[in-house]
Amino acid sequence: MATQTAQRYEDTVVVEPPQGANRRSAGESPRRPASSANEDRADASVMGKLRGFRVDFGPSRKDILHFTSQLAVMVRAGISLQDALEGIGSQCDNMKFKAVLRDLKLRIEEGNSFSQALAEHPQIFTNLYINMVAAAEASGSLSDMLQKLAEYLDQEAETRSQVKGAMVYPIIIAVAAVAVTVFLLCFVLPRFTMIFRGKEALLPMPTKILMASSAFLRHWWYVIVPAAGAALWGFYFFINTTVGRAWWDRVKLTLPLIRTLCRSLYITRSLHTMGVLTRAGVPILNTISITAHISGNVLYKEMWLYVYEEVRQGKKIAAALARSTLMPSSVVQMIRSGEDSGNMAEVLRDIAAFYGRELKTVIKAVTSMIEPIMIVCMGCLVGFIAMSIILPIFKMSSLVSGK
Repeated sequence: MATQTAQRYEDTVVVEPPQGANRRSAGESPRRPASSANEDRADASVMGKLRGFRVDFGPSRKDILHFTSQLAVMVRAGISLQDALEGIGSQCDNMKFKAVLRDLKLRIEEGNSFSQALAEHPQIFTNLYINMVAAAEASGSLSDMLQKLAEYLDQEAETRSQVKGAMVYPIIIAVAAVAVTVFLLCFVLPRFTMIFRGKEALLPMPTKILMASSAFLRHWWYVIVPAAGAALWGFYFFINTTVGRAWWDRVKLTLPLIRTLCRSLYITRSLHTMGVLTRAGVPILNTISITAHISGNVLYKEMWLYVYEEVRQGKKIAAALARSTLMPSSVVQMIRSGEDSGNMAEVLRDIAAFYGRELKTVIKAVTSMIEPIMIVCMGCLVGFIAMSIILPIFKMSSLVSGK
């Protein structure tokens, strides 16, 4: 319903605070000549290229979190924003991030606000980050907002780590099952082919299938390995296309065990983001747009962009959400209550906290269910191979004893 809307609002509008609104936190500093600042910025852009053959990747989420926490402490201590950026940059090991921090400092010295300087690096600082800083500059509470940002980034990192941790054990079991199967087919089963040779008519069908599979793996492994790699690469490429991403996001919301975990994750992330932005004073349309692009699922993104259109036309958030099956009716009712009472920020915070706790419970439940399922599947696979090898031996032994 909102595919066209998603293309129209791909970029979120950045809130721009009044000129000089960040002086309260950043402090006044003399402007430098434009030519000198441009030269320094050019030096900063090539800083990483002058370090020999060292290759530095962009900053990680941990780097952004560490930077935000340090900046919040330094600004609260009364250090000017320029000095704080210079001090953090001098301790930064990542040369690309160090160049970005130096560029931020130079732009602020030229008279730009902090949010305007951050907006020049959208590949590093998200729209949520930029809008919250802009709202803080307008209200003069930069240090508090940076602390809230650090808490938000820390919670997002914790949630991401929990979800990844829940998938580690099943992946290890699956890899172990494939490895054991390949070992049995390629190294164990061929030792029995000498015994079974010439007696193929006496072999049961499972044994014949295993022997054919073993021969195929041993003789065509140089085709199978590249084909498997190409299949994995093709799947990865497909789910990163527009059509593939929509299909994969839809599949994640339909799989029996994964759908509950993904649903809780997307709702928690969306409502937590909305609550943080609402409490920060970001306009509601910007809040909804940012929530759409940070939800992590195409279907939820389309839902929030539909809500954006409805709210832009003067309708309420709860009324628009009620038309979607992706949001539980209880959540819609609580949001409606928050809109009617004018207490939306607190309601969103409470809902996000509730679903955050539910997400942890779901992760534990899914993990506890996946572990025995994977173990049983692995046991059945290995047992099938073992029985396919043992059964013909018993059959031939009985025939020999019958003579």
